[in-house]
Amino acid sequence: MADLLVETLQAAGVKTCYGIVGDTLNRIAHAIDRSEIDWVHMRHEEAGAFAAGAEAQLTGRLTACAGTCGPGSLHFINGLYEANRNRAPVVLIATQIVRQDIGFQSIQEIDLNDVFKGCSVYCEMIVTPEQARRKTVAACQAALTKRGVAVLVVPADIANAPAHDEAPYAVHARRPLVRPTDADLDEIAAILNESDAITMYAGAGCAGAHDEVVATAARLKAPMAHTSRGKDFVEYDNPYNVGMTGIIGQPAGYHAILDCDVLLLLGSDFAWSQFYPAKAKIIQIDADPTHIGRRHPVTIGAVGDIKATLEALLPRLKRHGDEGFLANHLERRRKDRAAADAETVSGPDAQIPGTYLAKIINKRAAEDALFSADDGTVAVWTLRHVDTGGKRRTFASLLHGTMAGGMPSAIGLQKSQPGRQVICMAGDGGFTMLLGDLLTVVQENLPIKIVIFDNGKLGFVDIEQKAAGLEPVYTDLKNPDFGRVAEAMGLWGRSVSKAGELEEAIEAWLAQPGPALLDVKVKPMQLVTPPSPFVSPEAVVGMAVYTAKAMLHGKGHDVWEMIVENIP
Repeated sequence: MADLLVETLQAAGVKTCYGIVGDTLNRIAHAIDRSEIDWVHMRHEEAGAFAAGAEAQLTGRLTACAGTCGPGSLHFINGLYEANRNRAPVVLIATQIVRQDIGFQSIQEIDLNDVFKGCSVYCEMIVTPEQARRKTVAACQAALTKRGVAVLVVPADIANAPAHDEAPYAVHARRPLVRPTDADLDEIAAILNESDAITMYAGAGCAGAHDEVVATAARLKAPMAHTSRGKDFVEYDNPYNVGMTGIIGQPAGYHAILDCDVLLLLGSDFAWSQFYPAKAKIIQIDADPTHIGRRHPVTIGAVGDIKATLEALLPRLKRHGDEGFLANHLERRRKDRAAADAETVSGPDAQIPGTYLAKIINKRAAEDALFSADDGTVAVWTLRHVDTGGKRRTFASLLHGTMAGGMPSAIGLQKSQPGRQVICMAGDGGFTMLLGDLLTVVQENLPIKIVIFDNGKLGFVDIEQKAAGLEPVYTDLKNPDFGRVAEAMGLWGRSVSKAGELEEAIEAWLAQPGPALLDVKVKPMQLVTPPSPFVSPEAVVGMAVYTAKAMLHGKGHDVWEMIVENIP
């Protein structure tokens, strides 16, 4: 039965399976070894789920992970939540104890259906050998068509049983073309044709629709902001782009959205309601009907794929002549970029800001590099300062917000794209959570380039506590020299702390033929500042209270360091 299961996965397009072998998985592992599926032996199952999710998100093909009964399969859960929220087609083969022992609180018995139902689009156990093929096909089809995680629970005695003759069930995952009705398109066009202050807001649902999005902006003379997840698909070759909004965004995108009369929301489920305009008409188009109007009330909500919808909408739109609204926000964007590009360091012995490090990597990385970033400040610096150019891709935990995803996601990206440069932008906290899988990088000989933004603390949490008026507690990290750790683990490693050494170190790091790790000591007090003027009164008061408390408790040096590092 194990061979039948693996043959079905392979026929559904699975090329890689990430996991750790063990008793209830052994028969399936041997079947994988006989197949064309590449097994990646991880050091922790959570890292395997991150890797599988990144591969599936990048390629769009079904990717597998597999674990043993009880704790083995349970370890996948955080990475599977990440994959499911990213709509990545992943199938987990979660092996289970033998059927006759289920329901008796047996050793390593866990109700896996109950555990995984919150992070999957399909979760079923194969109850009899006669339904093995049918349920495996159902799991694969659910992952591919519903775009999410499918969990197939396989008791050990099912995997060990002989295969039964079944009807020739097979996976069918063709995608339909969906767009709004002509009446809906006419109504949308009527609103857009009447306004000269339109802003477009593009999300990840605009993947594959770059030219149609730009053509719509040109027709409407509309500035176009984008979400962090939409960055890769619409930022490049786009003269109407004014950047991101939100806490990690930039002022131009923030103002373009809040100042408009009409907001055209395309393939975006942006969660933060305070960044939506209070009085503007909002037109939302999304392929998922559950996204319509769930973040903010909308004037019109229509269901459709963005590319097909804009193709049908464009002929209905009048060519707008007034470019005043557009020009105002493009000029603001130009000033934002000029200020960011002007960042320098005071001298060769100066400390290294995390923003400066991200900008140097942006200049030196390959034009089609894949970037995976840990959560927190590292993700902010990556999204703000790495240009994609239509060939690069950026990956971060933007919907789940979990630590530790950067390095294991890079494993999945590199396994699926062996010829491309893969760069992991790691935080010192996130990196050390799954440090063991650096050995997977070595064992698989994956030429991933890992840079650690080493600020000696959980930086984003540190900022959150200060903004709440609290002196930071439990955020400091006592780190080793990660360059020497890397060398001890069998890959190229180096550490840098002075700005004058940075560019040469980055060149050497990126030039390595195999895996390489660069540990960069960055300024520990650099803040993530939201787009002005979006700074809540609570945050201003909180930072003032923190400053007063720190001074009273003899930490005036910390306050001074924070001021020096964050005021040009």
